[in-house]
Amino acid sequence: MDKFKGKYRIPSARWAVWDYGTNAAYFVTICIADRTHCFGQVVNGEVILTPLGQAAAGCWVAIPDHFPFVVLDGFVVMPNHVHGIIIIDKPDGGGGDGPNRFGPQSKNLASIVRGYKIGVTKFARQHDIVFEWQARYHDHVIRNAGEYERIREYIYENPQRWEEDRYYTSLS
Repeated sequence: MDKFKGKYRIPSARWAVWDYGTNAAYFVTICIADRTHCFGQVVNGEVILTPLGQAAAGCWVAIPDHFPFVVLDGFVVMPNHVHGIIIIDKPDGGGGDGPNRFGPQSKNLASIVRGYKIGVTKFARQHDIVFEWQARYHDHVIRNAGEYERIREYIYENPQRWEEDRYYTSLS
């Protein structure tokens, strides 16, 4: 494994050949550190959100206010994570000179997720809520209409399938 400044680095989870500023639909999952149930609980297949969970939903819906080139589709705030579809739709087609090799930039998926995480974290701090995000996030570039529909269905059905979810942790 390569070292940077004498320390091991975790390889990027991003698709190395993809420019994440390109117009596309992206499925993202953003988790709370240690899968702590800060956003609410699932009761009878429905998510009952805490005030922090409500803020997480509100910050998600506000993403296009901060990134006007973003269109949102299905999303769900679960007890310990958020799933959503983010569509980058820049008038010029987006993209630049290929994959980002120099860390975070603006107007790409990483900047959108970073802004979202900042908004939820700010709410938590303002209300003295102990809260921390997992350091990274999961993403998937949606490649066709069939995949898009399967992902949307997965998002909307996630609360009904909570105990089967890979991010499920029991409170007991």
